[in-house]
Amino acid sequence: MQSGNSNQRAACIVRHIRNLGTDLCLTNIVGLLQGSKQAILYRQTVTVDVSYTITLNEPHSPMAHHAGQLKGLAFALVKASERAPEAFQQTVGLLEKFGASVRILDPHDAGQGSRSVNVSSTNNSNVKSDHNRLWEFTGHLLTGMVDAVVFRTGAGVTHFLETVSRQQDARRVTDLLQDSQVIAASRPAAIALAASSINPIAAYATDVEDSVAYSHRSAGSWRNVLVAIDQHFHPQQPTGNPMLNMTFGLEQCEDWFSLSSGLEARGASVLPIPVFATSLPKRNTAALRFFAALETQNNQVLLFNSPAEASSFAFLAKRFSQARLTNHLLDDHIVIAVGNDTHEILTDRCLPVDLTLANSSPLSSELVEEMAAAIPQLQSRKQNSYINMSGPSSSSNDSNAPWYNSPFMKACRGEPTDVTPIWMMRQAGRYMSEYREVRANVSFLDLCANPQLCSEVMCTAVEKLGVDAAIIFSDLLPILVPMGCDLEFVKGDGPVIHNPVRTTKDIDRIKPLDSNAELEFVMETVRQTRQDLPADMPLIGFAGAPFTLASYMIEGGSSRNYAATKQIMFSDPAAWDQLMQHLVTSISIYLKGQIEAGAQCVQLFDSWAGCLSFEDYSKRVHPYVQKIIASLPADVPVINFATGNPALLPLLADTRASVIGIDWRTRLDDAWQTVGYDRAVQGNLDPTVLLTNPDEIRRQAKFVLDQAAGRAGHIFNLGHGILPMTPVENAIALVDIVHELSSK
Repeated sequence: MQSGNSNQRAACIVRHIRNLGTDLCLTNIVGLLQGSKQAILYRQTVTVDVSYTITLNEPHSPMAHHAGQLKGLAFALVKASERAPEAFQQTVGLLEKFGASVRILDPHDAGQGSRSVNVSSTNNSNVKSDHNRLWEFTGHLLTGMVDAVVFRTGAGVTHFLETVSRQQDARRVTDLLQDSQVIAASRPAAIALAASSINPIAAYATDVEDSVAYSHRSAGSWRNVLVAIDQHFHPQQPTGNPMLNMTFGLEQCEDWFSLSSGLEARGASVLPIPVFATSLPKRNTAALRFFAALETQNNQVLLFNSPAEASSFAFLAKRFSQARLTNHLLDDHIVIAVGNDTHEILTDRCLPVDLTLANSSPLSSELVEEMAAAIPQLQSRKQNSYINMSGPSSSSNDSNAPWYNSPFMKACRGEPTDVTPIWMMRQAGRYMSEYREVRANVSFLDLCANPQLCSEVMCTAVEKLGVDAAIIFSDLLPILVPMGCDLEFVKGDGPVIHNPVRTTKDIDRIKPLDSNAELEFVMETVRQTRQDLPADMPLIGFAGAPFTLASYMIEGGSSRNYAATKQIMFSDPAAWDQLMQHLVTSISIYLKGQIEAGAQCVQLFDSWAGCLSFEDYSKRVHPYVQKIIASLPADVPVINFATGNPALLPLLADTRASVIGIDWRTRLDDAWQTVGYDRAVQGNLDPTVLLTNPDEIRRQAKFVLDQAAGRAGHIFNLGHGILPMTPVENAIALVDIVHELSSK
């Protein structure tokens, strides 16, 4: 922009608005923009420069409700299998009587679904596995084959006893539980057990105030629960392994895998107790539509009348939701729990609760009145911003953003493009003289900590190569420093961690991120690069995947066989799980920070996953990658990339990732067929091809493009990073060749 013109002033105003946040009064914004002599009207889009547009809408304000009136509100309910059809129908009828519309999620509706309540019986003959496991555990308990039982929630205790007592003598069950050493992993679990005359072993902080008795804060972490169990059993058998060959029953909960792995590592066998058994067909079209509506329609009220409904919702959300319910989407809705037990299950499943009502089944008119009176305030708290500023840093679903219809972003969404987009891993690196000049005066870590220099080397590379996307200049490993690793880049040796993780005690000193405060230089690199790039150029953020980062932490650097990593992974599943959970938390926070700072897309690099078999990756790595990707905003494309083993491709695709990275060890067409044509793919030229000549580069590039066959959703890239000895002119030639051959 030229100095002094009105667009420059308007752009400054936009930056000012962005700095002020989303609570700025619309009148003030209009006044600011009028000062720039732009025409301002409600519901009009005003272009203020080549980078930004502002859409001004009528101020969104909470609906006005008189106490007891729900007119205009949309409610979403879950029809749990255990809930009496008549009570559920009465609840729906009462909400509709007060003016609300009601949408129902029926776990057993595998067909087209319906808004109406179907109170007829459902054929569940093909979906009995959870119920079978519940009665399998009960059978083991009744025959004296269970040594100890761990309950994580009070609602789980109550529901288990109620369910089992329908077919067994209640007194006999409680007597057997008492004989089996019952462990309460939270205060609510202890209270519920005591109410049934069962005296449990406390495996939680006993000094928690009663006021938080039904909060997830009153439950011990899974690690603390294991410590309490150790302390209980070791005095009984001071030497040897006291839990060897014991059988534990364990209530299924959010951290079930961690607890079960810890018990199994101590020699015990674990039986799951699915107290809220959820039976459902493998494909549930109604559930898909239900969650899609939650994603696209804000300000709905999710009402959970029982713990079973809460558990069923969380179960279905993980399997059928396209949105990130536990982290983002429910922030746009109001979540109401009826009863403390329901609240407890929601918080255990990491779902937010905005209002907890007294227990009532069916829902009473008095509770509806109380709910109606509270909703306006809850809506006000969750009020969406009514200003949509479109610019380079807009959210990925902003169709007015200058990069939204770029070839790269369209390919990420699986849309047709006029040309196949191309970018290259390590496109800013040692093969470029400009990069070497910068590095001559600064160490690698110091370069990574300098946002201005990081932006400079990347923007220089983007301009020189002519690629269709930029990736921030950084490294996989800086995230490990605030987690407790002593990292150094040693000339000739590469990254070295001087305090590698080798024991459980070492893992205990690793601290997961709770913010990006110590990695602010990376967030600033994203902001600076986003600002310096052309407005229509997408920016990619990235992080190392959990296995690769864990391997660096354990090996202390590069490795050929990953022996120390695999030793921990195989011999101590609980310790491995603890380390991976720390990495899941940290990587999720790290990538979210990059997205908030202005990245349009993020990539997970699992450079060392190829050393694992399909089975080992599936069991010991894949669940954590799924969790990371599921934690990210639904509208941000994620590229899931692992190198070294094409057999892992189905697992890479078994995530919410929009794009699957393909290395050069398999044909692109075979790989795409494997991951599914509903996903975009990225790849997959062998990096060594760039060491040859333009004719060979053209032949090999055409071979890759021919395999893509013009199908929408192909992003051209190398199978891994550009090699340091690559001639720059060959990298430039590849970009030109791909654009030429793919141009439509």
